[in-house]
Amino acid sequence: MGMTMTQKILAAHAGMQAVQAGQLLLIEPDRILGNDITSPVAIRAFARLGKEHVFDRDKITLVMDHFVPNKDIKAAEQCRCCREFSREQGIPHFYDAGRMGIEHVLLPEQGLVTAGDAVIGADSHTCTYGALGAFSTGVGSTDMACGMATGKAWFKVPPAIRVNLTGTKRRFVSGKDIILHLIGKIGVDGARYCSLEFTGDGIASLSMSDRFCICNMAIEAGAKNGIFPVDAQTLEYLKAHGAKEPVVYAPDKDAEYIREIEINLPDVTPTVAFPHLPENTRTFDEIGEIPIDQVVIGSCTNGRLEDLRAAAEILKGRKCAENVRVIVIPATQQIYLNAMEEGLLRIFIESGAVVSTPTCGPCLGGYMGILAKGERAVATTNRNFVGRMGHPESEVYLANPAVAAASAVTGRITSPEEVMNDEI
Repeated sequence: MGMTMTQKILAAHAGMQAVQAGQLLLIEPDRILGNDITSPVAIRAFARLGKEHVFDRDKITLVMDHFVPNKDIKAAEQCRCCREFSREQGIPHFYDAGRMGIEHVLLPEQGLVTAGDAVIGADSHTCTYGALGAFSTGVGSTDMACGMATGKAWFKVPPAIRVNLTGTKRRFVSGKDIILHLIGKIGVDGARYCSLEFTGDGIASLSMSDRFCICNMAIEAGAKNGIFPVDAQTLEYLKAHGAKEPVVYAPDKDAEYIREIEINLPDVTPTVAFPHLPENTRTFDEIGEIPIDQVVIGSCTNGRLEDLRAAAEILKGRKCAENVRVIVIPATQQIYLNAMEEGLLRIFIESGAVVSTPTCGPCLGGYMGILAKGERAVATTNRNFVGRMGHPESEVYLANPAVAAASAVTGRITSPEEVMNDEI
């Protein structure tokens, strides 16, 4: 029996010729990632293992992004733990305020992941790097600790679901709509411990930002990872960001998939996930009059330059509704700088929005935009669980950046077509 992309990458990192779904493996990851919330737990566990040094300091990356700049004393103590560990271990890939960005945008931008890599991270959205043709997945902090100590991680080889994308996506439709469409179709547990492998001619119409977004939210369908084939666009991205030489894997023709799903991209329209699960998706023919209090544009899902451009296109020359707080968060310092040079920040500020330093911030209810009881937010983030962005009786609606910006203008959940046609 042939192997999928994911199975080939796992086999290579386990030093084996072939693997099959359900098999237990010890692999040697190329990169181990932690952040300011998960790393202190891993650092304490690492100390209990009795190891003096990490297995390879160049393969470890610590990114201070969730509560940075520090929001309170606890956050400051967490970051100090990471700073001291990084200094003691001589870890070169340590990113703090001023250098940091949201981890899953920062690592590809810094060229720290390439095609064919195996990456583990103590954060569930580590699956983002599948956009580059890598196997990447989230693990617990104790697994991160063992990885730092031994350079190994164990996995059960996941079965695969093939998602065939055909055609070309519409205007105002992004990777966010495609992955919400898929999650709405199969549910938040529809790909539980499976590899979501994307194929089809429709991939050619997807930007790298689209692919990063789709893989980022693979976990919201319960998937172990999401992965795209490596094409010319992938290779161009890797070269532009100084990544190491890629290793390109392709699925065998007789690779086994437990399910195949067809998505015709022209059929996908702007999609919103209603509270309190990403599977509660609706399109604008199903959405009524829903007033909102806040808009958040950013996160590891939709904080890239392409996302900011999409929002700026809607907000240019328009004002945010008086009753709506609009928070724009570029995902990295480089994206912040590029957005400034392109004039996007001026557009946001003149519209009445605020622009934040790179941070995860409100996505996990951390800071920089917490919701009060009964408030509603449209967010380009990845989760809308009960209390995710603040009070347990608040509501989060997930959408793409164009929908978020359009909603900011009208003060209610609104399609970008409506605003761009001046039908408000």
